[in-house]
Amino acid sequence: MYDIIIIGGGPAGLTAALYARRADKNVLVIEKETFGGQITFSPKVENIPGFLELSGNEFAEKLVDQVVNQGADFESCEVQRIIDGETKTVVTDSGDFESKAVIIATGAKHRTLGLPGEEELIGEGISFCAVCDGAFYKNKTVAVVGGGNSALQEAILLSDLAKKVYVIQNLDFLTGEQKLQEQLRSKENVEIICGTVLSGYKSNGSDIVGVTVKNQNDGAESEISLDGVFLAVGLVPQNDCFADVIELDERGYALADETCKTKSKGIFTAGDCRTKRIRQVATAAADGAVAALAACDYIDSL
Repeated sequence: MYDIIIIGGGPAGLTAALYARRADKNVLVIEKETFGGQITFSPKVENIPGFLELSGNEFAEKLVDQVVNQGADFESCEVQRIIDGETKTVVTDSGDFESKAVIIATGAKHRTLGLPGEEELIGEGISFCAVCDGAFYKNKTVAVVGGGNSALQEAILLSDLAKKVYVIQNLDFLTGEQKLQEQLRSKENVEIICGTVLSGYKSNGSDIVGVTVKNQNDGAESEISLDGVFLAVGLVPQNDCFADVIELDERGYALADETCKTKSKGIFTAGDCRTKRIRQVATAAADGAVAALAACDYIDSL
């Protein structure tokens, strides 16, 4: 039996493992995809404390190596559910694992459009974070896909860096706050295209060079030459299989405050999968530390 099982191998989960091991707890980290999380899609990262710049893969490798060096165990499998009790049973497609406490750090996936070639272009012209990647498009042309608050905030930030910013919204109107709309419309280098969907990507084999867009009303297609696309069409938290042991909000995020505690004793949550306003590597790591220390306190109180 483990002291703590951590579900999710991104910055939140790996930081939790680091803190738990340093508290002398035996730890298992379970990840169904890539250890390191979505940061691995970023070719260059400049907002991680302590590093002038590095790739997302480099950061993930350093973090994984650090946790391995501390003695955590790792399993690559998919968690199906948690059975809550005096001990916790984590049921996976590769067998069951038991622990005294569980930290859910499954993250939230950025919603994509499902277009041909999209997955291959993530990190090669397709991005999800203007704070992370906006500087790479200084004096270039970009498009933001989406019309909600997140999309408008991304476009406003990018307008201060890029030569030209297109905002592509499938509805006939923007859905973000009026103040954000007014701020965006005041930008001379921003062009808002409503009632239009992004229907395809154009690349030179490795990088994006343009997109195809389709008017929703008349079906007319046209092309836009650009250097990058920022998708802001929502996030999908990975919490569905935990709905019987933790509370989820209407969007599927784990209901937990800065203590990272859920309604179930001994089950904690950390990172992008929980209810929070800011979702960045730094805040995910902070959650991981908080959740790990809370889990250690819980175990010590048993």
